Amino acid sequence: MSWHLHPEVVARRLGDSVVLVNLTSNEIYELNTTGARALELIQEGVGRDELVARLSTEFEGDHSTIARDVDRLVGELEQAGMIDGRHE
Repeated sequence: MSWHLHPEVVARRLGDSVVLVNLTSNEIYELNTTGARALELIQEGVGRDELVARLSTEFEGDHSTIARDVDRLVGELEQAGMIDGRHE
């Protein structure tokens, strides 16, 4: 599975973080450095397993912890209508 930004969402980098705004609901999300990097990879079309692997090499942390955090982040962003998933 991979994801893409919902068409009604804009993303802007502000320093080390990224702010997402859903133009339909006016909901705003701010992503920290790790979340911002995850979003960049999502926008590149990286799937879940590669996303976890790349974040594991770029940031300190246990692979299983990063996998759990990625799943939580993606779930929250999907639920908020910030990203859409697609099966490959």
